Amino acid sequence: MEHPTLVIYHNPRCSKSRSVCDLVAGRALEAEIIDYLKTPPSREELRALLDKLGMKASELVRRGESVYQEHYADKTLDETEWLDALCQHPILIERPIVVCGDQAVVGRPPEKALALIESLL
Repeated sequence: MEHPTLVIYHNPRCSKSRSVCDLVAGRALEAEIIDYLKTPPSREELRALLDKLGMKASELVRRGESVYQEHYADKTLDETEWLDALCQHPILIERPIVVCGDQAVVGRPPEKALALIESLL
């Protein structure tokens, strides 16, 4: 049976992101690994990711990042403005994001990605 491609939006400096990649490799699954800081998703790709995640842009924001603290901590943004912020500063995107077909999950903790990964087996 042909499975949809597994895609991981990954930051190699993030331990949670590396853990999810290890979970995939440990199950001998192939995945497209996207270093989203080097190859950020377009606005359209980000919107599609949010739809698959069932999340709002504001829910995908990493509020501990210095970019957030410097530019957004004291502001109230609407969804369009948060989408703009995520596109402008991809470091703000929560990670890792694991996508399979029309489903996606933020792998924090990495075990959250396990059910999606295991659905491929």
